[in-house]
Amino acid sequence: MNMSSLIHLGARPKSAPERTPQLTSRLPAVGTTIFTVMSALAAEKGAVNLGQGFPDFACDPQLISAVTEAMTEGLNQYPPMTGVPALRQAVAEKISRLHGRSYSPDSEITITAGATQAILTAILAVVHPGDEVIVLEPCYDSYVPNVELAGGKVVRVPLTPRTFRPDFDKISAAITPRTRAIVINSPHNPSATVWTEADMLKLQDILAPTEVLLISDEVYEHMVFDADKGQIHQSATRFPGLAARAFIVSSFGKTYHVTGWKVGYVAAPASMTAEFRKVHQFNVFTVNTPVQHGLATYMRNPSAYLELPSFYQRKRDLFRSGLAATRFKLLPSEGSYFQCVDISEVSDLGEADFCKWLTAEIGVAAIPLSAFYGDGFDQRVVRFCFAKKDETLQAALQRLAKL
Repeated sequence: MNMSSLIHLGARPKSAPERTPQLTSRLPAVGTTIFTVMSALAAEKGAVNLGQGFPDFACDPQLISAVTEAMTEGLNQYPPMTGVPALRQAVAEKISRLHGRSYSPDSEITITAGATQAILTAILAVVHPGDEVIVLEPCYDSYVPNVELAGGKVVRVPLTPRTFRPDFDKISAAITPRTRAIVINSPHNPSATVWTEADMLKLQDILAPTEVLLISDEVYEHMVFDADKGQIHQSATRFPGLAARAFIVSSFGKTYHVTGWKVGYVAAPASMTAEFRKVHQFNVFTVNTPVQHGLATYMRNPSAYLELPSFYQRKRDLFRSGLAATRFKLLPSEGSYFQCVDISEVSDLGEADFCKWLTAEIGVAAIPLSAFYGDGFDQRVVRFCFAKKDETLQAALQRLAKL
């Protein structure tokens, strides 16, 4: 066959003009997230990025070794849809040990592609068009779009400004016959507040006479500080009236400093798990096999998560000590790896403009809390992430000392 024949065979056939059909967006109000915007600006300006919430240090080499060993042993094909049995067993044992609640690894624990997928799957599993879902603002940015994708109606209830405590009168007033679920998050992103036992008992009382389900986002469960003052993580699993109606969501990525692995889990009663898995099997089906086996091996030693509170508390205290030399007013940081500050004495700018100025002129990136509110509520508070190497935090503090 000569070259002209090859060219002829490869010639593009005549066709109608190219036209991409118009789309009607499922999420018309969604644009680029503030995390992407601020991280891009930080990179452009060479700023220390304390905006996006992920560590800049490595995980334990033993975890890498456990995953590598699973790969080399040939554990690289599909695992069970519900998750590797050994990992589900390890999760159930951890919950029982820490919180006294027994979950069946077979019918009540599911391994997910991170906590974000877990929350979306829970919402898609139980929310029908027209159902109402209560979210407490400020809230993580995936909650509202998840409810909208399910056809539900978002009911926004504000946490108390600046203290970020739940207002149970407002929560109770927001519950209607159409309320299908409420989403809570403790330790809380972005405010770093932690719900107390009294808070959880009050929520339990409010929900008791209703059919409202609970989605409890507990991804920072192992980052609760000040244990010497009696502070512990009040998981919804500790409260029978909540656990019986709750999807408990957590994240191996947050706990083990491997956010890019995107592996998490959901614990829920068997009937709720059955509905959850119907959706799970058709949006991700299953999760990275060798990582699951590696995590199961690594979890045999609980010290990695039991020591996490003191690990991050030291970083929190280092960062707060440095910030105390600035004109920022420090808000409490009870849990998670975030520190919020009041900027009123530093600048007259609103939160978003201040964060852009801080990144460009001072060289430290932060996140405005207004980004976590549907209406952009501005209370002159911004959030820093201290899940960073000590030298990263010191570099940021040196720059912030100019304030």
